[in-house]
Amino acid sequence: MNNWTKYGAVLAAGVLSAGLLTGPASAQPSSTARTCGLNLGSVTAGGDHREQVITDDGDMVDNWIVAKDLFPDGQVRLHATLRYGAAEVGGMAHQGPVIMGSTMYDSSYITANGQGPVTERQLTRVGPGWQVYRSLDRSTYLTATTQRDTEYSLHTDGTLYRRNVTYKNGVASRQITGWQSGYRGVKAMTLISQTATYDTFLMTLTSGKLYTARLPLAGGHIIPGVVKQVRGSTWQGFETLVAAACDDGVLLLGIDKDSGSAYLYKVGHANGAATPIRMIRKVPGTFKESVYFHWQLFTGERLAGD
Repeated sequence: MNNWTKYGAVLAAGVLSAGLLTGPASAQPSSTARTCGLNLGSVTAGGDHREQVITDDGDMVDNWIVAKDLFPDGQVRLHATLRYGAAEVGGMAHQGPVIMGSTMYDSSYITANGQGPVTERQLTRVGPGWQVYRSLDRSTYLTATTQRDTEYSLHTDGTLYRRNVTYKNGVASRQITGWQSGYRGVKAMTLISQTATYDTFLMTLTSGKLYTARLPLAGGHIIPGVVKQVRGSTWQGFETLVAAACDDGVLLLGIDKDSGSAYLYKVGHANGAATPIRMIRKVPGTFKESVYFHWQLFTGERLAGD
């Protein structure tokens, strides 16, 4: 049994496709869903979960509050990818870790149809000591029979840590399985590829450079990461990156919180300096929430940008 949520709800296989949700009142994807799109999540100043749906041509077609008052006002500092989908008990299940101050929590809840009253809410304390991390994300890789959950956290000293997340009786536990130093200059990072043998992140540096870091899952405690420069300048303005699957690459949203602006790019399959990148447009709206993340389906969606 896959542990989709801490309270043991199991997704109904095949209920969701990789299409975008097309409105706050619809738990089912539209029959006219686009091939590519990005579901942008954020935590508002009031502790709500917001979802904004951005199409592959840069239009924002939906913007709504999924769940109100999940967290204390202004307390969430980091938020990993949030996975969602239909729960066997009915409604839409949502699950993802967050860091508030110095403490990590596993968060999960159900809504009736992607918004509205929250039920089955759980906020489980993982532990203290997380004030020294400035980035957090989780890669979930699924096959027909297995589920791999791997968390990555970037320490303020520039060390990237990898942890395996396993479940017993619905309760998550974490074990450090590797680390790699040398990431002190990273300003923002987002997962762009998930495979059976490695995960890949796209990273901006304070110097303006853009890199990929392919992180093999094997190789001992020192991660033998392969880092390649993609671009040499101009990327320092983005405090946040969020990527979503699109063909053999990703849609990439870069958010400049200082100006409240967001720009959408199509990034092709990672290939160092030869990686194709096309700016699509500036996305309408203002983007000044302190925390952004990716809403990713439990099933039918896998990042394949490298």
